[in-house]
Amino acid sequence: MVLPASMRLRGHRCFDHLHRRGTRFHGSLMVLRKASASHSLLKHHEAAPGSARGMSCSCRVAVVISSKVSKRAVVRNRLRRRLHDHLRSRLEHAPEHSQLWLLVSLKPGAATEDHDLLEECDRLLEQAGLKP
Repeated sequence: MVLPASMRLRGHRCFDHLHRRGTRFHGSLMVLRKASASHSLLKHHEAAPGSARGMSCSCRVAVVISSKVSKRAVVRNRLRRRLHDHLRSRLEHAPEHSQLWLLVSLKPGAATEDHDLLEECDRLLEQAGLKP
């Protein structure tokens, strides 16, 4: 299962915000960036007060996987779905993190075992103060 639309983060302005203002947490396989949410950067229909999407009770997450991780889109998409599902299970019912945006970027060569990726993801979430 993938993230519900209310948890997905998209748009270049949101990514720019995460890169400029986000706090980085490095692991051997991935980098986690955490920044406070800036709802003015979201598209109008996603951030409108009273809409189902704008009133999400969980943080928003984006997962970025470069072609340097794997040349095969099938592998990259499988990794992305796996990480989205893992993050959803950890953060979906955490209203205390509703004003946060997260960006997970896999490092080149990170297409290893899923178990290793998920363990490191949990470790970085704990470093970021988002206890799973």
